[in-house]
Amino acid sequence: MQARFKHQGFYPELLEKLPENLRTELEFLKNFFAPYTKRVYMVGGSVRDLVRNEIFHTSYPITDLDLEVYGIAPEEFDALMQKLGAKGVGKSFFVYKYKTDIDISLPRIESKVGKGHRAFHVELAKDEKEASRRRDFRMNALMLNIFDGKLLDFWGGVEDIVHRRIAIIDSQKFKEDSLRVLRAMQFSARFGFRIEPKSAAIMCEIPLDDLSHERIFWEFEKMFLGAYLHYGLYYLLALGIAKKIFGIAVSRKIYLRTALEMQRGRKHFQPKLYKFYFLYIFAKNLHKRFDYFLERLHTPRVYFQAFRKQKSLPKRRSDRFLAALAMRFGLKEYLGNYKIDVQERAKKLGLWEKPFMPVTPKELLAEGFAGEALGKELRKRTLQIIRQRFAA
Repeated sequence: MQARFKHQGFYPELLEKLPENLRTELEFLKNFFAPYTKRVYMVGGSVRDLVRNEIFHTSYPITDLDLEVYGIAPEEFDALMQKLGAKGVGKSFFVYKYKTDIDISLPRIESKVGKGHRAFHVELAKDEKEASRRRDFRMNALMLNIFDGKLLDFWGGVEDIVHRRIAIIDSQKFKEDSLRVLRAMQFSARFGFRIEPKSAAIMCEIPLDDLSHERIFWEFEKMFLGAYLHYGLYYLLALGIAKKIFGIAVSRKIYLRTALEMQRGRKHFQPKLYKFYFLYIFAKNLHKRFDYFLERLHTPRVYFQAFRKQKSLPKRRSDRFLAALAMRFGLKEYLGNYKIDVQERAKKLGLWEKPFMPVTPKELLAEGFAGEALGKELRKRTLQIIRQRFAA
């Protein structure tokens, strides 16, 4: 299967692998553009993931498409977009949104003219190869013609996918947007791909101080949801991102312990809590407050809420420790529950589904306790019962 994609060719069957809703929309757009041009290409992540799914027999979901339209002048393109009912999302960038899941644009070249991710001069590209050069990585520069399924691969993107590799196309263009360093990290965590050494060396030299808090967090959250968290951890450190964002260095010993913990623990992660485990394990092993990382990443409130009642998982965790922790919540909400002994013991002790409440506020209200005194008495009696009932 891999050999089929070592060279450019025609692969109309890839288009058939799209979800039904996208196939329907694409068929409509083919008919719409046919009188004007047949140089309309799917570009970017959707093509990469179609090829990746085919090579590795995976089913990574395709949820949206980016299309580039060639052979049409800007004025005609704008008129066609108006006719289509697409909405412009930045006229100077020649990009339109069609429905909710398809971006349609003219091919463009971007040149850095100032600081920040908006400081780019944009002009039309002359051909497909010139336009594809602006992409960050070779695997993201693949193009698939929506009419005949012709796959264009000017930079060896398919070969990179086959070898599970992330590599830069053009070092000068790459350096113009420092966010691409974080994208490399999160792609590695999501796909289990390694960054080509020369590309990694270039990334290490790029400062990250021009990035907004929002853009940084978006890329980190993609990494937190990855299937290969230990890869993301490696490049967080190897690319100097941890030093630049968090101001920390990590010893080899702590790195190895943390990577192994992430790799082994993942199969026990609770889906609802998945995006929180990376920071939990990382902070625990570095003996850092959880808030240290949350504040520097400017995470949304949901992260602060998730970590508010958490405690680091000790090496020796007694039933008494688990019961005291369960005073706050059922341990299915505890971020240390990726350890199988914690899950098994919590379920056996009845601490998994709901908080441990051997005494209820209603009972204490009946005894005349109220307000602050009620809370103190509730905690006191619960701890007494925990000491009596659970082994230290």
